[in-house]
Amino acid sequence: MNRPAEAVRPAEPPAAPPPDAPANGGAPAGAARPGPLGRLGVWSTRHFKAVLVGWLIVVIGLGAFAPKVTTALSGAGWQANGSQSVQVRELAEQHFAGNASSAIQIVVAADRPVTDPAVRQVITEAGDLAAADPRISTVIAPQPGATISPDGRTAVLLAGAKASPDDMVRAADDLKEPLAALATDGVSVHATGASVLWSDFNKANHDAMMKSEFMSWPVTLAILVLAFGSLVAAGLPLLLTMAGLAASAGSLVLISHLFPVSVWAMNFAMMFALALGIDYALFLVVRYRAARRADRGADRGDKGAERADRSDSADKGADRGAVRAVAETMDTAGKAVLLSGATVLVSLSAVMLVPSPAFRSMAGGIMLAVLFVLAATLTLLPAVLGKLGHRIDALALPWSKSAAPASPRFAAWGERLWKHPLRYGALALAALIALAAPVIGLRTAMPSIAVLPEDASARAGYTAVQQAFGPGAPGTLQILTPADRAADVADRVAATPGIAAAMPAQPAADGSGWSMIQAVPTVDPSSPDLAHTVHTLRAELPADAMVGGAAVENLDLQHLLTEKTPLVIGVVMALGFLLLLAALRAPLIAALGTAASLLSTGAAFGVARLVFQDGHGAGLLGFTPQGFLDGWAPVFFFAMIFAIAMDYTVFLLASAKEHYERTGDPRAAMTGALAHSGRVVFAAAGVMVAVFFTFALSGPLPPKEMGIVLGTAVLLDAALVRLVLLPVLLRLTGHAAWHTPRRLDRVLPRITFSHG
Repeated sequence: MNRPAEAVRPAEPPAAPPPDAPANGGAPAGAARPGPLGRLGVWSTRHFKAVLVGWLIVVIGLGAFAPKVTTALSGAGWQANGSQSVQVRELAEQHFAGNASSAIQIVVAADRPVTDPAVRQVITEAGDLAAADPRISTVIAPQPGATISPDGRTAVLLAGAKASPDDMVRAADDLKEPLAALATDGVSVHATGASVLWSDFNKANHDAMMKSEFMSWPVTLAILVLAFGSLVAAGLPLLLTMAGLAASAGSLVLISHLFPVSVWAMNFAMMFALALGIDYALFLVVRYRAARRADRGADRGDKGAERADRSDSADKGADRGAVRAVAETMDTAGKAVLLSGATVLVSLSAVMLVPSPAFRSMAGGIMLAVLFVLAATLTLLPAVLGKLGHRIDALALPWSKSAAPASPRFAAWGERLWKHPLRYGALALAALIALAAPVIGLRTAMPSIAVLPEDASARAGYTAVQQAFGPGAPGTLQILTPADRAADVADRVAATPGIAAAMPAQPAADGSGWSMIQAVPTVDPSSPDLAHTVHTLRAELPADAMVGGAAVENLDLQHLLTEKTPLVIGVVMALGFLLLLAALRAPLIAALGTAASLLSTGAAFGVARLVFQDGHGAGLLGFTPQGFLDGWAPVFFFAMIFAIAMDYTVFLLASAKEHYERTGDPRAAMTGALAHSGRVVFAAAGVMVAVFFTFALSGPLPPKEMGIVLGTAVLLDAALVRLVLLPVLLRLTGHAAWHTPRRLDRVLPRITFSHG
C-alpha cells in the first residue's frame, strides 16, 4: 500500500516505509504514482521524437541568429539612468554638435610641431576618415590654446557623436584601427575617449573570457568523466549547455532589437549555462542511475510486459524500467532542480533594481540562459535518459560499474559530523568569519585606464593626452548652464579647488539657451579626489547648472551602485528565504540555509579585498592592484554567488527532506543527504571552481576579479558550508529543523521530495 504523496509533518509520527520498499527507500517498482514533474518526465520519455524535434526547431531557429551576437549586442550601457551626468550627455548630443562624453577623440602626437606639413596631412586624413562615418556628426579641428598642447606637438580632433552611446562604441570598433594605420615616422594616431575605452575594454575582456573558457574545457571534461564514471553520461551536460547557449544567444540577438543588451550578457550567460547545465545534469543523472540500479530486478521480471509495451507506439524506444526511473528521478531530483533554477532566477532578478542598462541586460542574459538550460533539463534530458536506458553506463570506467547510489565516504563523513558537530562546525565557522573580516575595509570604484592593455588605443591616447595637457585632461568635465548665467558660472568653476583650467563658455549653436563650460581637473580621472571636486561643484553652482563628462558618469554609476547594494542584498536574501520556506515548509532550516549562504559570500569578498585592494598575490596573478575592487562587484557578484550557493543549498536540503519524509529521523536525514548528495555537490563545485579559476589566469583585471571572487565563493561554500556547517546545523536543530508551524502549514504549498 502506497503512502500519500505529501510531506510527513514532524509533529506527527512518521509514516513507516511500506514492507515491500527497496533498500534505498524508493517506492516499489511500478507502484508509485508520478507527480507533476514525474508525469512530465514520463511524457518526454514516451514522446522522445517530439521532444527532440521540438528542441531542434528551437535550437536551429534561435541558433541561426547566434553568430550575430557579438555584433548585435551593445558595448555601452555603463551608466546611472536619470543621473545628472547622463542628462548632460544627452543635452550635449542634441545641442552641441555631439560634443558629449560619447564623442571620439583622435590624438595626433608628433616629434615635431603639428604645424609641420607632414603632420598637418595626417591630421587632415584623420579628420576625413572620421567625418566619412555616418555616426559622426561634426569633426572639430584642433584649436590653439584648447586642443593643441602648449609645446605644439600634440593635437586632438573631436569627432562628435551623432548616434547612441552603443552605436558610438561600434563606431570606435570600426575607426580605431584605420586611424592607427595613418601613423607615419614620428607621428602616432590614437583614438581615445569613453566610447573607445569601452570598445577596448569589451574586446579585451571578451578575448580573455573566450581564452578562459577554452582553457577550462579539458579540466571540466576530466572532472565530468570522473564524476559520472561514463563517457556517455559525461556528455549529457554538454547537450544541455549547447542547447541552452544556442537558444539564449539567438534570443539575445532578437531582444537587442527591442532594447540595448550588453555584450557582457552573452559572456556571463555562457559561463552560467555551462556551470548550471553541469550541476543539473549531474544531479539528475546520478539519481537516474540509482533508480535504474534499484529497479533492475523489476526490469528482469517484467520482460514480457515490456515486450507488450514496446508494441505500443507511445512507448516505442523506451523500456518500462527506464520510464519508472525517469519518473522517480523527476519527482525527486527534478523538484530540486526546478527549485534551484527558481532560486537562481530570483537572485539575479534583484539586480534589475539597479537602473543601469548594462547591469539589467547582463542579469537578463543570465536569466534567459538559465531558463533555457532549466527547460532542457526538465524535458530534453529525461527524454534522452529514457532513450538511453541502461546504455547510460556505456563506455563506463572500471570503478563506476560497482558504484553504489550512496557514497560510502560521504556517508562516513556524515556519521563523523553527527558524532562531533561542535568540533567541525566551530572550525568551519571560525574560518569563514576570519576570511570575511577584511570586508569591513573594502573599497570600491569604477576601473581605471590601467585595466586595459598598454597597447590598447584608448590607453595609448589617454597617456598621450596626459603627457601633453596634464593629468586631469582625459577627465575633462562638462558643465551645462543657462546662457544668461554662463559667465558667472564659468568664473565660479575656474575658482573651484581641484580645477586646473576652465575654458570660456560656448553657447549652443541651435539657440537652445544652453552654454557649455569645459573644465580640466587637477587629478587623474580615477583619483578619489575627483569625486570631491564634482561634489563641490554641484553643491556651489546654481541649481540649474549640471556637471557631467565621462569621468562623472563613472562617479554617478559608482554612487548608484553603492546606494543600491543594501537593497539588492536584502531583496536577494528575502526572496531566497521565501523560496526555501515554500519548498521545505520549515522556517528554521530555510533561515539557517539562507544565512549560511551569506557566510561564504562574505568570505569571498574578504579574500577579494586582500588580493585586489591590498595586493596580496598580485605578482603571482600578474596584475597591478588598483587599491580598490571594481564598483560592480558587490552588487553583481553577490547576486551570482548567492544564486550558486543557494543552488547547492537546495540540492542538499532537498535530499535531507526526502530522507526525513521517509523515516522521520533527523540523523537519517542528515547522513542520508550527505551520502546521496555530497558527492554531487563536491563534483559540481569542482567543475565550477575549475571554470572560475581559469578566469584568474586571464590578462585583464576584471576577469581576474570575477574568477577569484566566484571561484573562492564556490570553493568555500561547498567545502565549509554545504559539506560541514549546514549538516552540523541539521544535527544541532534535530526535529525542529523540519517543524512546520500550524499557521504556515495552512498557507504553504505541499511539496514533497520523496517518490511515491
